[in-house]
Amino acid sequence: IRQHLTKSCILPCSKSYSTLPGEGKRPIYMDFQATTPVDPRVLDAMLPYFIGSYGNPHSRTHMYGWECEKAVEVARAEVAELINADPKEIIFTSGATESNNLSIKGVARFYRSTKRHIIASQIEHKCVLDSCRAMESEGFKVTYLPVQKNGLVSPEELEKAIQPDTAIVSIMAVNNEIGVTQPIDEISRICKAKSVFFHTDAAQAVGKIPIDVKKTECRLDVY
Repeated sequence: IRQHLTKSCILPCSKSYSTLPGEGKRPIYMDFQATTPVDPRVLDAMLPYFIGSYGNPHSRTHMYGWECEKAVEVARAEVAELINADPKEIIFTSGATESNNLSIKGVARFYRSTKRHIIASQIEHKCVLDSCRAMESEGFKVTYLPVQKNGLVSPEELEKAIQPDTAIVSIMAVNNEIGVTQPIDEISRICKAKSVFFHTDAAQAVGKIPIDVKKTECRLDVY
């Protein structure tokens, strides 16, 4: 199938792309935490849905939809098993940026009549910080926690920062630039004791370190 695609199905590059330098002249790309080439195993698993079973999984009136709906639900169960979650808890989005926006803005706006305070670390991903700034423009107060010399958030300082009107705390599991692993278990226990939503951007953690959402008791996880 791959050979067939290479010879018959790939369209010629547009002029704007044909000016890119050849492989021997291109810089070495090393930020595989940001994006990576597609794993051949992933390509093999997805090819049937690119060229044959390409139906809308939400269309339940024909076979193409049934096939894709089944595939999506199998994938949902596999993701749930990876992080020890219930499949019903898994929501697919276009990516971590959309998920982080939905989590922070969604919780904040839901509680806006009674809770107008948000906590995030200063080293969160740009999409989290941008979401916090967006909520500031809507009248929310945001506390940006500094990190220690080792790059970690202090659970003690976090606990002190929580106020009666804190709606959500957002601390990433693994930093996308310096690689530190935050004390998520301890932070989740603090938030639970204070009855505050805890959101973690775990996009850089999943598949690399063990994740058990039942153990961390996190309310909103993004992968």
